[in-house]
Amino acid sequence: MKLSKDGYAGLAVAAVSLLLFSLTLHLKPSPLVPIGPGFYPRIVLGVTALLGALLFGWDLYRPRARSDGGAAKADYGAVLAHFALFGVYAVALPWLGFRLATVAYVAAANALMAPPRAWRDWLRVFLLAFGSALVTYLVFEHYLSVLLPRGHWTDF
Repeated sequence: MKLSKDGYAGLAVAAVSLLLFSLTLHLKPSPLVPIGPGFYPRIVLGVTALLGALLFGWDLYRPRARSDGGAAKADYGAVLAHFALFGVYAVALPWLGFRLATVAYVAAANALMAPPRAWRDWLRVFLLAFGSALVTYLVFEHYLSVLLPRGHWTDF
């Protein structure tokens, strides 16, 4: 059974995530807050370890394609464009605030992944951008009581 790069990457991500997860178990709880400092890192690292393990398992048990072609070529330009877009989002966040910057980022990322061709595609882009920013805002601000950045320009 031969693993591909995906299988090795999934195994490495799962192993590193589990190692880092184990280090969060030694964080001392704070008597001032009910949720300790390791709560959120454990969630992120646990989900990351699970996804890495799933990628490894999927690569281990998936049927192999023939080696005569058919494999999609990697689009490194798109990956670079998404990293650049995320960098712009990180720079815009303190100026525009979480809500506006997130709507713009999700819309741009969605349009970059699947360029809209008709008005329905643009409607999908904006509904997804608005909906994801709204849900994230409601979960963090109202449910978890985490203050999200307000914009210097917008105070929103």
